[in-house]
Amino acid sequence: MAYVVTEPCINCRYGECVEVCPVEAFHQGPNFMAIDPEVCINCSICEMVCPVTAIKSEYDLKEDERAFIEINRRLAYTWPVVKIGEGPLPEAAAWASRNDKAHFLK
Repeated sequence: MAYVVTEPCINCRYGECVEVCPVEAFHQGPNFMAIDPEVCINCSICEMVCPVTAIKSEYDLKEDERAFIEINRRLAYTWPVVKIGEGPLPEAAAWASRNDKAHFLK
């Protein structure tokens, strides 16, 4: 089991998750974070600190969120590991409460 970053992170990318991850499982892209399932040790700390509840155990995903398992896996192999979060994106507060933003994933 691994933790998965889901749609609420898109265009927010707050980064608190990166700061608490003990194994450097996070990869950062232009407007989203991804968790490498091969590195994640399932500690759940990232889930607890995410201000937009974007991080979930893969077992707790709703059916419409299950695609994010593969999205995280694919992006983790493409994007660089991030060790220190850069903080939220400039418009994060405005995006935090929006739904249906998967098509904005870069």
